[in-house]
Amino acid sequence: MATASETEVGRGAQTHPDVTTYGEVNTDVLKILSPPGKWWWILFGLSVAGIGLLAFSWGNQIINGIGLTGLNTPVGWGAYITTFVFWVGIAHSGTLISAILYLFRARWRQSIYRAAEAMTVFAVMTAGLFPLIHVGRVWHAYWLFPYPNERMLWPNFRSPLVWDVFAVTTYFTVSSLFFLLGLIPDIAAARDQAKPGSIRQKIYKAISFGWRGTDRQWHHFGKAYLFMAALATPLVISVHSVVSWDFAMGIVPGWHATIFAPYFVAGAIFSGVAMVITLMVPIRKIFGLEKYLTVRHFDAMAKLILLTGLIVFYAYLVEFFMAWYSGEDPERRLFWNRLFGHYWWATWIMLICNGFIPILLWFRRVRHSIAALFVITIFINIGMWFERFVIIATSLATEFMPFAWNVYRPSVTEMGIMVGSFAWFSFWFLIFIRMLPPVAIAEIKEVLPPPMRGRPKRTKEVSS
Repeated sequence: MATASETEVGRGAQTHPDVTTYGEVNTDVLKILSPPGKWWWILFGLSVAGIGLLAFSWGNQIINGIGLTGLNTPVGWGAYITTFVFWVGIAHSGTLISAILYLFRARWRQSIYRAAEAMTVFAVMTAGLFPLIHVGRVWHAYWLFPYPNERMLWPNFRSPLVWDVFAVTTYFTVSSLFFLLGLIPDIAAARDQAKPGSIRQKIYKAISFGWRGTDRQWHHFGKAYLFMAALATPLVISVHSVVSWDFAMGIVPGWHATIFAPYFVAGAIFSGVAMVITLMVPIRKIFGLEKYLTVRHFDAMAKLILLTGLIVFYAYLVEFFMAWYSGEDPERRLFWNRLFGHYWWATWIMLICNGFIPILLWFRRVRHSIAALFVITIFINIGMWFERFVIIATSLATEFMPFAWNVYRPSVTEMGIMVGSFAWFSFWFLIFIRMLPPVAIAEIKEVLPPPMRGRPKRTKEVSS
């Protein structure tokens, strides 16, 4: 049996059953842009403090040299590149939820894709810090870019590290344009409700590009949005595939595997969607958006996490199997060392957080518990950071020659910069939710029933 309010208007009513008018959507979403409260200022203060830690740690490294890190021979990559890959992975869910699910007309994406898009942009901005930090002499970072110069210094175009530059910058450019394009109708709504003559209204007026919501504007907007979605979709596959080739193109034990591209892409979506849930749960609670971020939305995201989590765990098992099946002593020794060597603790954190904890999502009761999802997604992102650490540190620490083996231990400087990167990301995200609508007003209206202002909700039961 189902109520008429659940069945009379089909899927749209089931998505947001408590919303009755278009004006109510504007009011509920735009109230988030009002002056911030105590909790926002506390989180913002912690973010600023974390950025201060980032600046202090990085400045100390610049002054005293990269020897402050735990990097050594042969472990030339460590926490910096681990965190770089982590943030690039986090950025994947925005394009997935925005572009791919838009093309497939998945209605549950409407309430969450805006925050996911913003997360994508800020995550790429955060990831971009780490190649600069890892260079050491950051003032020479421009040497990384292939441009005509008089020093006869050219990057090796056969190196996947150069491919990274093109892939990540292209992804950032397309994702930013896609994000800003989708914002235009909602910025216009915020412009119309802002105080006349205020600085906020002037900013909204500038970046709404004269939007008035005419038929002609909507026609061109729909075409442009569809084109950008189609353009952005291949990036989901290509960008993290290129990042995986940083490893797969090498001969280091544990890296040169053809499974790395799909493995990394699934892992990126896995961690990215988990981060969306981690961010949306507090926003839902603090700003009272339960009508727009329903259990149905979280259930759909949890199923996507479960799917990609199974792919990731399968990739783990394939890696261990192929190391044994190959008969290569360096491969076998490496994977044995991952489980029971110096880095056993990191490997088991990875396996527990990414392989066993997501199994709980098979249960509907867990998927429908917002608190449980919040905790599970935090564990998943902890596990995904350790996954990248295990891949990088264990492979470099125990290569082919036993006399060259070494143990890498991240230093306080590296940990300070890593923690600061989360503060940097949070800083921009907190500004975003106070300056721009974090929930898509226009697209939510598309899945609502026709306005029912003045009409009481029917509660009479009808046959399902």
